[in-house]
Amino acid sequence: MKRLHLHIAVEDLDRSIGFYSTLFGAQPSVVKDDYAKWMLEDPRVNLAISQRDRVAAGVDHVGVQAETAAELAEMATRLKAAGETTFDQEATTCCYAKSDKSWVTDPSGVRWETFHTFGEATTYGEDEVLPAAVSAADVAKASCCG
Repeated sequence: MKRLHLHIAVEDLDRSIGFYSTLFGAQPSVVKDDYAKWMLEDPRVNLAISQRDRVAAGVDHVGVQAETAAELAEMATRLKAAGETTFDQEATTCCYAKSDKSWVTDPSGVRWETFHTFGEATTYGEDEVLPAAVSAADVAKASCCG
């Protein structure tokens, strides 16, 4: 079963942890110096927040977390069948996790990430730069989760 993913860039991590913990009635499952994540069942969402100087506050991107590599492949196949250009990443380290990903930008410019996480990482990590075949706008957005 897939899970909705939201990643929000915040200005004050501690204050934001307090806000989202109160909103959802749960403490984050992961807390780092610059990052926190809730894996909630009600609503079924992976909510991540991060405080990183290079990213403006607000919704950074949205996505769908797949439980299996097969679910991720299905999502990427759907996007490609719809004629959308995806940027696929294998075994990338981002947000203190190791994942395979497929990125796409929707018609309104919202970045969507479909991903399957298969391990933890000790660093926040950075995604690789998008290839030249992808639009210049996407290249500007190529770093890890923003």
